[in-house]
Amino acid sequence: MQPFRTHTGLVAPLDRANVDTDQIIPKQFLKSIHRSGFGPNLFDEWRYLDRGQPGMENARRPLNPDFVLNQARYKGASILLARRNFGCGSSREHAPWALGEFGFRAIIAPSFADIFLTNCFKNGLLPIVLDEARVDRLFAQVMATPSFSLAIDLGEQTVRARDGEVMRFDVDVFRKECLLNGWDDIQLTLRHKELIAEFEQRRLARFPWLAKTTSL
Repeated sequence: MQPFRTHTGLVAPLDRANVDTDQIIPKQFLKSIHRSGFGPNLFDEWRYLDRGQPGMENARRPLNPDFVLNQARYKGASILLARRNFGCGSSREHAPWALGEFGFRAIIAPSFADIFLTNCFKNGLLPIVLDEARVDRLFAQVMATPSFSLAIDLGEQTVRARDGEVMRFDVDVFRKECLLNGWDDIQLTLRHKELIAEFEQRRLARFPWLAKTTSL
């Protein structure tokens, strides 16, 4: 998993509350268990004017000119500004996969659905909770200022605006450590591979019928 320490990026405003995971990545694209290939179908029903299906050549599909991510001023955005309860609905890791592959490194919103928030941390995407008033101000600034960017420092737990305003955010200590170091669940486990190997060797010596070999 790619570590997240500091990031400065262009902000794209998605001015909708209660954006659910089926809107983030529609269900017809969930057939693959690989973590790649979902970016072109992020917000598929909003980005395109036709109905998307797996295997379609997205470059030939008609774009919705009114959707924010299709607007030239937000091309290359890596920070998504959203409204409350972002990521609600069914649980699917494909949602942060799609957001990450599209190019987003962080999402700022007043609140997130719990499972989506957990999935973000497990997949290298930083969800930042700021209060409604600050999010309102950021929406106003983004829409009024072309190329509006923010600087995020996870270690310091701050978001810095161009005008110098510093906004602090809270983050769970364990999740912060994992994201700073780029540790997903597998990498966390492999940090203890020597202890696991020792345990398996002792177990094999005591119960030799369970396995012929152990390897880590």
